[in-house]
Amino acid sequence: MDNKDKVVVEPTKTKVRFVDIDENNHGQRIDNFLITELKGLPKGKIYNLLRKGEIRVNKKRTKPDYRLQSGDIVRIAPLVLPERADKPTVAEGLKAQIESRIIYEDKGLLVVNKPSGLAVHGGSGLSFGLVEVVRQMRPLEKFVELVHRLDRDTSGLIMIAKRRSVLKLLHEALREKSGVQKTYLALVHGAWSKRKQKVDAPLLKNELKSGERVVRVNPEGKESLTRFNLVREFEGFSLIQCEPVTGRTHQIRVHTQFAGHSIVGDDKYTSSELNKQTKEMGFKRLCLHATRLEIDYEGEKLILEAPLDDEWKALMSNVLVSRY
Repeated sequence: MDNKDKVVVEPTKTKVRFVDIDENNHGQRIDNFLITELKGLPKGKIYNLLRKGEIRVNKKRTKPDYRLQSGDIVRIAPLVLPERADKPTVAEGLKAQIESRIIYEDKGLLVVNKPSGLAVHGGSGLSFGLVEVVRQMRPLEKFVELVHRLDRDTSGLIMIAKRRSVLKLLHEALREKSGVQKTYLALVHGAWSKRKQKVDAPLLKNELKSGERVVRVNPEGKESLTRFNLVREFEGFSLIQCEPVTGRTHQIRVHTQFAGHSIVGDDKYTSSELNKQTKEMGFKRLCLHATRLEIDYEGEKLILEAPLDDEWKALMSNVLVSRY
């Protein structure tokens, strides 16, 4: 990188600030609020500032577990925040692409049909992900947070909250396994039996020596259940519908592998030999797609759908031989 391309970052020196609390932060613990508000400041420093009274609520000292109320005024004393690089600028073309893939939006919720290959958030060497793109698309929104996650190479429907109250509502629904139903489509190797309608197998996260994280079926793992239905049969492949009852990392990918039918294009849980064969056929992505969401929302049942991408459908029609 040339010197002219380097980003010079300096500590941010702030002035005394007064933050008005509205419904977006109502009920949030002040320590969690400050971790977001004062990005980059260590938690220990935040607790020290609260203890010293450098941060007050309604002119009074407060403890880290205080839950903010709408109408509160938080006073933050002058601070020197750690060095932070400029936020990466998202290309207009990518913003336009994501804008065109918005399936639903209101004042509290946005649902996007995420393309395969785009991470849901930055980090681990990535400058930005979907949530950072949406924040730049909606600069006037004070609150934009992921409700759940999709793997980088999984496409399909993902929920983004624009109100903290919506985030809390949907998090509770996901935790209680009631009020949100997610349905996926997956193209898997082999002939999936119509009788195979569920996989109930506990999952345990593992970390390899390389630092890579993988998930395995293990009796010491967390309870995990996925329901399946056969949608279409091809010679050597099956298109299946997957409904995860629990929401474990890589759940569908590991449960299909455990059933003997790994997902096409899965570089973690499918053999390199099979992946090489399907790449030569034209399948250059993980064939897993979040196709449908059913959400109990605002007193109604919200049903959202996203069809398979045209390229995937064309490959199934033109390359695979249907058994029907």
